[in-house]
Amino acid sequence: MKKILFAASEAVPFIKTGGLADVTGSLPKYFDRKKYDVRIILPKYLCMDERFRGQLHFKCHFYVNLSWRKQYAGIFEAKQDGITYYFVDNEFYFAGDKPYNELYQDIEKFAYFSKAVLEALPFLDFCPDIIHCHDWQTGLIPVFLKTLYGDENYYRGIRTVFSIHNLKFQGRWSLPAVMDITGLPEQIFTADKLESYGEANYLKGGIVYADAVTTVSETYAREITTEQGGEGLDGLLRARKNDLYGILNGLDYEEYDPQKDGYIYNHFNEQNFQEGKKLNKARLQKELGLPVKENTMLIGIVSRMTSQKGFDLVAYIMDELLATEDVQLAVLGTGEEQYQDMFRYFTQKYPDKIQATIGYSEERAHRIYASCDAFLMPSLFEPCGLSQLMSLRYGTVPIVRETGGLKDTVEAYNEYEHTGTGFSFANYNAHEMLGTIRYAISVFRDRKKDWNGLIQRGMKQDFSWNRSAGKYEALYEKLTDFE
Repeated sequence: MKKILFAASEAVPFIKTGGLADVTGSLPKYFDRKKYDVRIILPKYLCMDERFRGQLHFKCHFYVNLSWRKQYAGIFEAKQDGITYYFVDNEFYFAGDKPYNELYQDIEKFAYFSKAVLEALPFLDFCPDIIHCHDWQTGLIPVFLKTLYGDENYYRGIRTVFSIHNLKFQGRWSLPAVMDITGLPEQIFTADKLESYGEANYLKGGIVYADAVTTVSETYAREITTEQGGEGLDGLLRARKNDLYGILNGLDYEEYDPQKDGYIYNHFNEQNFQEGKKLNKARLQKELGLPVKENTMLIGIVSRMTSQKGFDLVAYIMDELLATEDVQLAVLGTGEEQYQDMFRYFTQKYPDKIQATIGYSEERAHRIYASCDAFLMPSLFEPCGLSQLMSLRYGTVPIVRETGGLKDTVEAYNEYEHTGTGFSFANYNAHEMLGTIRYAISVFRDRKKDWNGLIQRGMKQDFSWNRSAGKYEALYEKLTDFE
C-alpha cells in the first residue's frame, strides 16, 4: 500500500478560508483505500472551531531547530470520514484570530510548519512514499527534504508533489530575512533556486525542488507557462514542463447534492428540476426581499470580491444592466472595500433588482447555487474555480470568461446544434460580458426548451473527485515505480 501525506495550511472541515481547503479536505476521500493510505497534516490553529479542537488527541511532542531557534512542536491526531489528520501545535505561531496574518509573520510560521512536518514523520510511525504539498505555505518542504534531509536513510525514498492552486500568491520576502529564518544554505538562494527578483520565494522553491508539479486545470497549466499568466515564473515553469501536470479540481458530490442538501428549501434532481428550482427561486427572492418574479432571470454571484474575480467588469456595466434588463442579482461575498461598497451602492439604488450580502454564509451560498437561474464568473484568471462546478451541479447555468478551469468545465451554448452547458466570453471586456449576459437572458426568456436543455446537460456532468483522484493516483505510481 502506498502512503501519501497531504501537507497544507487549511482543509475542510477543520479550517477554511477558500477553495484550497475544499480540495485538501475532499480529495483524500476519493482515493482507492485498498491501494493508498492518504493522511493530512495541518497547523493546529487556535482560531479553529471549538467543536473540532475538542476532537483532537495528543500524540507526541519534539523540538524543531529552525536556524538558531529551537521551537516546540506538538502533534495531535483526529479522524474524519475515515481519514487521519495530524495537527502541528505551537501557540507562538498558530495563535491569533485567523490562520493567516501579516506576510512577514507567515513567512516564519510556514517555514516552521514545513520543517515540523518532516521532523514529525519518525514520531508518527508513518513514512510516506509521497508528500503532496499545497501552495506556497508548504513550498519549503521539498527544499528542506532535498537540502537538509536527503542523505538520511529514513527520508531517502520520499518523493514530493507540489500543487499550485494560485500562482499569484508566492510567499516572497527579503533574502537576508529568509536565510535567517530558515537556516538554509546560502548557495541555494540563487536565481536558479530560491531567489526571484531580489527576494526569496517559497513557491519557487517548491517548483524547483519537487519531483512533480501540478496545478488545478489543464488550461491553467498552459497559461502559467506564458508571460501573461506566469506571474514572473513562466521561464521556470517552461523549464519544468515535462514535470508539470494540469489535473482539474473536483467537487464533493456528497456535500453538494441537490437531492439531499440540508441548506436548500426544496430538493430536486435532473428529472424534476423545473418545479424544484422554481420553488427554491421564489423562496430565495422572498428571503432577500426581492420581488417574487418567476420569469425574471435571477443571477447569482458567490465570490471573494477581488480584481481577480472580474469585479471591475461588473462595476462598469452594472448601471446599464440593471437599468435596461429584466434581471435580478443575488450576491454573497467579502473582499476589497471598493467592490463591497460598489455592491452596497447598487443595492441601495436598485433595491428591487439586487441584494448583496457582504459576508459569508454557507447556507446562503448553497441557496444561491440551487435557486438562481444563472451564475456569473467573469474572472480575469481562474486556476480552476469551484463555483461553476457547484452551479452546474444545481442546475444553475454558468456565465463565465474563457480562462483557466472555467474554459475546461463550461461548454459554450450552441443554438444551432443545441449543445453546451453555459455561456462564455473570451476577452476581458465589460461590454463583451454584458452582451453575453443579454444573450443568456434572451435564451432564458424566449427559448425555454433550449434553456432547460442547458440545465439538464449541466446537471449530468460529472465533476466529482473520482476522475481527478485517478489522475493523481497515476502520477503517484509514476513517481514511485522505481521501487
